Amino acid sequence: MKKSHKKLLIGTGVLSFGMTAYAIMSYTLTKKLVRVALDREPPKASQRSRFRLSGTTEKDQIIGKPILDAAQKLKVSCQKTVEIKGPGGEKLVGHLRLCENAKRIVIAVHGWRSSWNNDFGMISDFWKDNGCHVLYIEQRGQNSSEGKFMGFGMIERYDCLCWIEWVMEHLDSSLPIYLAGISMGASTVLMTLGLNIPENVRGVMADSGFTSAHDIWKHVSENNLHLSYKMIGFLADSMCKKKINIGTREYSTKIALKSSKVPILLIHGTDDRFVPVSMTYENYLAASGEKELLIVPGAGHGRSYLVDKKRYQKTVLRFWKRYDKTF
Repeated sequence: MKKSHKKLLIGTGVLSFGMTAYAIMSYTLTKKLVRVALDREPPKASQRSRFRLSGTTEKDQIIGKPILDAAQKLKVSCQKTVEIKGPGGEKLVGHLRLCENAKRIVIAVHGWRSSWNNDFGMISDFWKDNGCHVLYIEQRGQNSSEGKFMGFGMIERYDCLCWIEWVMEHLDSSLPIYLAGISMGASTVLMTLGLNIPENVRGVMADSGFTSAHDIWKHVSENNLHLSYKMIGFLADSMCKKKINIGTREYSTKIALKSSKVPILLIHGTDDRFVPVSMTYENYLAASGEKELLIVPGAGHGRSYLVDKKRYQKTVLRFWKRYDKTF
């Protein structure tokens, strides 16, 4: 065998081995990332890994005593824990906090790998003091609600519809209903608008929501983890569909908003490194119904209420005043 041929064969073998090793590494990494995204029980990860995913520093992640106190206060102030069956028979759990002389009902949806009382503890008294019955739900695949997987809003939207139906049956059906969500909860309530929802739903308040599973996974991979999403994206979509029967590109907030006329209030902080504020601008442009933006300078992910409480409250009160009377 000629020396040049031998070198060519060796080089081809090295290239083939390298491509195979890259494919194996990409598959293993993607499998782990999809488990982190969707599985109830994620693979064990260090605190530093979680900071990298969200694009935040350890300082950003510190939860102050007022937030912890508000979360505990909300947890013990709810009068009733309720359970329903989801579309697939899963047990879904909610927590009801009633007020006197209610003017409206809020269904509050927490974020990814979070909890109802942590996400809404700070704003809960504002809702109660301003005439809101509030149902705080626990999203599937998290906390007390059943389900092996989360669905980044794509499957939770059907759960949200079940909760709307429960509220209409068990609370005052003459009251207007508002959906409120933060982070993945914001995307859940926005995606719910693509379904055939009752006329009682007068508006949606979505804080720090993303546009789709594909978009947020791509953003986190490329901007926070510094990984190319070309190979990962193809594999992640396939793995996602296998777990929850829908791919990352098959549904989005933008699809839902194009067909919905329900008024929306979109809220986002400019310093959000987990879900970029650009996604809220995309949602705003996609919406075909009445819409309003509240952009809070300097606020990180889900921190707009803490950074500018006065403006946040004023905007929400104006939103309710405008759409309560249309019911």
